[in-house]
Amino acid sequence: QAQLVESGGGLVQAGGSLRPSCATSGGTFRNYAMAWFRQVPGKEREFVAGINSIGGSTYYGDSVKGRFTISRDNAKSTVYLHMNSLKPEDTAVYYCAAKRVVVVTTALRYDYWGQGTQVTVSS
Repeated sequence: QAQLVESGGGLVQAGGSLRPSCATSGGTFRNYAMAWFRQVPGKEREFVAGINSIGGSTYYGDSVKGRFTISRDNAKSTVYLHMNSLKPEDTAVYYCAAKRVVVVTTALRYDYWGQGTQVTVSS
């Protein structure tokens, strides 16, 4: 049973950067595919980025390609989301999620979730 805790959200101006992180405990981190989703009120949870457990292949939602990068540090059981060139439309609660081995873009397929961290981008 894994526990995920996000941190590092906040308020930033458009064009700025943030690096939220997700620390994981319990389970075997290296066996988990890790992903970031985001959600705004009234909308479904949206896939942002993911990284496989083996090989470290990465995947991105179309709206963040070229601006966001996901990385993982297996020694620290932590996954990061490097967010650059932020836009007001990136404002959302960002959630970290985990499942075994490979990334999928469907939120329902993930077994473990963090509590979320708010990211607000001002114009």
